[in-house]
Amino acid sequence: MCPECKKLMIVIELDAIEVDHCLICRGTWLDAGEIEAITERTGASTGRLSEALRSARTGKRNDRRCPRCRRRMRTIHLDCPEELELDYCPLEHGLWFDQGEMKTLISTCAEGEEGAVASFFTDLYRSELDIETKGE
Repeated sequence: MCPECKKLMIVIELDAIEVDHCLICRGTWLDAGEIEAITERTGASTGRLSEALRSARTGKRNDRRCPRCRRRMRTIHLDCPEELELDYCPLEHGLWFDQGEMKTLISTCAEGEEGAVASFFTDLYRSELDIETKGE
């Protein structure tokens, strides 16, 4: 179930990485290990996103619930260069990006781990996000 609108999500796959996507609010759930899989496929090293995830247990609890365990998620902050507030399961089941957070990540993060995730979202949602990519 979607952490935002409580509707069923669909599974979308790109480069053998499956993500859960909500067709209603357009958010995306990345299961634990999918950030690492995305960065490994591009050869990027871990960065600010992994650091933020490591500190997630101390983040402020919010009202969204993990789609896996239904526990209240925690808010983590990622500066890339704009600050993003992401939702993360305290039991490390995964990470939630709402549509606006994906757009911000794509438009502001071009390097390292965050850039790899932004590039993955660009490839996955090219038409849905209605974004312009560099060089087009």
